[in-house]
Amino acid sequence: MKEEVVVHGVVLSEHSQREFDKRLSILTMEEGKMTVWASGAKRPSSPLMAGSRSFVFGTFSLKKGKSGYNLQSVKVDAYFEEIALDLEKACYAAYFLELADFVSQENLPAEEMVNLIYLSLKALLHKDLKNELVRAIYELRLLELEGEYTEQPPLSTKKAVMEAWSYVLSSPLNKLYTFRLEEGTLLDFCGNVEMLCRESFPMQFHSLKILKSLKQ
Repeated sequence: MKEEVVVHGVVLSEHSQREFDKRLSILTMEEGKMTVWASGAKRPSSPLMAGSRSFVFGTFSLKKGKSGYNLQSVKVDAYFEEIALDLEKACYAAYFLELADFVSQENLPAEEMVNLIYLSLKALLHKDLKNELVRAIYELRLLELEGEYTEQPPLSTKKAVMEAWSYVLSSPLNKLYTFRLEEGTLLDFCGNVEMLCRESFPMQFHSLKILKSLKQ
């Protein structure tokens, strides 16, 4: 009997395979990053269609086959369809998934990373939070998860920046997005995080290129 697996996570990316199939990259709490084949998911009548899209969080039932895992069913918990209504927010959200796809690994449980992505996407939809702050908080906490962070900001000694830095590194995930920064402090905070990201994530992310073009 072929092995059946139930995992909880988020679809990081989707790629077309043949006429009606998809290849998914799913970040799961239990097994880390998994490549999953969704047969017939592009057919309008397929029960897999809604649950095999990027940004979908849910419970994924898989069956192990000869060439990998095949998606059997999805119980969707969240779609985050609202993000697509705002092009700038959509770029930030796509970057969050791209970055998670870049750093995550197979067979390495990723419960905290999955929860971080979920809370960060929710924060993007919060009207009182600046997208730049959400991005910087997400990046710094991800750096902490990867062991690539510094205890103090590498470029700044401003008290407000140091306090924000310490707060992001030490707070429970559900408390991350509960503060604001004044414009000057925000720029300083983001600049410090960006420096660490350039050193730790040496990759050109497609979503950031689009975001840069939008702001020009």
